[in-house]
Amino acid sequence: MANDASARGTRASVVTAFCLLSCLALDAPYSPAAAADQVKIGIARTISDAGYYIADAMGFFHEEGLDVSITAFNSAAQMIAPLGTGELDVGGGTVSAGFYNAVSRGIGMKIVADQASIKPGYGYSSLMVRKDHVVSGRYKTFADLKGMKVAIGAPGTGTASALNEALKKGGLKYGDVDVVYLGFPEHLPAYKNKGIDASITNEPTMTRAIEDGVAVRVAGNDVTYPDQQTAVTFFSDHFIGSRRDAAERFMRAYLRGVRMYNDALKGGRLAGPKADEVIAILVKHTTIKDESMFRRMVPSYCNPDGEVNVASLRKDLEFFRELGLIEKKDISVDGVVDASFAKAAVAKLGPYRPPAN
Repeated sequence: MANDASARGTRASVVTAFCLLSCLALDAPYSPAAAADQVKIGIARTISDAGYYIADAMGFFHEEGLDVSITAFNSAAQMIAPLGTGELDVGGGTVSAGFYNAVSRGIGMKIVADQASIKPGYGYSSLMVRKDHVVSGRYKTFADLKGMKVAIGAPGTGTASALNEALKKGGLKYGDVDVVYLGFPEHLPAYKNKGIDASITNEPTMTRAIEDGVAVRVAGNDVTYPDQQTAVTFFSDHFIGSRRDAAERFMRAYLRGVRMYNDALKGGRLAGPKADEVIAILVKHTTIKDESMFRRMVPSYCNPDGEVNVASLRKDLEFFRELGLIEKKDISVDGVVDASFAKAAVAKLGPYRPPAN
């Protein structure tokens, strides 16, 4: 009987220990041994993708129990269909007239965070003019853009709206110039061949055109269109509705990546305390393999708390309407922005605090 009592005592101890471990396990944070949630991200291969690359490289996604895959697209427009079907969970790129038209046709996606914006000193997108026009005096002021052939990235995009703002400063209208559409890397050979007179050009093509002596940076968009919202993070409706917990964890990790990127910014360059680490990640994951280029060019800004500039989006949408590019009148910026994920992430992480030095 003593043996039976001892056995019963041993079993009771085992059961108690098991229950205790089970309770602890329920309260434990995500363990790397657990199955990670798969998240598919689409990018447009620009420096504004930095937040995703950094969060992945630094293990921030992994710490949130996420296994991300990143797929490159030629533009944000190509992400719209897979975001609508749920083949992509997350997308990053410009907010175009095509985006608003897709939403009005029932393709489910929302703008959830800043990915790139224009701030003082961070005009990574700029008005450029061919150097020989500046040297000869053909171009002196914004008004001299009249009649010029001006390149932008694509119709119905933020670069078109940025051009419109520059033209306004010269008392001109959008129709006063001959607008042509060229991918930003194509601007450089177009300047060399004298195929264009001016452009709204993004980095790194902007710096390359200046260093090759074929174009002059007349004004950054931080002068012609301050605070413009140039790129955003999109979530698919499926990700928002069916996998909200994963979406919230994704936003926390993404903003940690964006904050590290902000720690690398200083004086309009990648020259802050975290610059070396951030540049090493960008060299590895982007098409720019020249480390010094990242130090020479003007980087984009990204709000470290994820806030989207709604006023800028409204201005761009109104411009798209003026051009007759918006199919339905009832589409609005307020209807396509969901700030709840960024707000929840900041509530968890706390507001961003820049590095002391």
